Amino acid sequence: MTESSVATAAQTPIDSAENEVVEPAVTSAAGSFDTPPAQPVTPVATRIFNPGDRLDLLSNVEMDVTAELGRTRMTVRELLSLTPGNVVELDRAAGSPVDLFVNGTLIARGEVVVVDEEFGVRVSEIISADGTSSDQARA
Repeated sequence: MTESSVATAAQTPIDSAENEVVEPAVTSAAGSFDTPPAQPVTPVATRIFNPGDRLDLLSNVEMDVTAELGRTRMTVRELLSLTPGNVVELDRAAGSPVDLFVNGTLIARGEVVVVDEEFGVRVSEIISADGTSSDQARA
């Protein structure tokens, strides 16, 4: 026997009764690799982030939405001294657009409106992720 035939014989199991090479069986927990599984396996990320379902995943998520008329700074003493009828001066002029925040992030600006005796905000511009605004009133 040559060196190469010795190495081949040591690596491949041989059935001594018939001197045939015995192929090792390859199986998995699901069964033999020779038969395909009943359903193709789809990676979890593909199933979760299907482009058509992205917004559906978020449709029931609750978020804090805040409409901000303006801001001011005052001391605790000034805050505790407020009584009904006091006027608190804000950093914006009357009629200025209000800022609309979602979870603390500015997403839009608009104007205060009254609908069925309740206040609301009519959105006039959307603020994009890069901080620029797109005027929705012109569209």
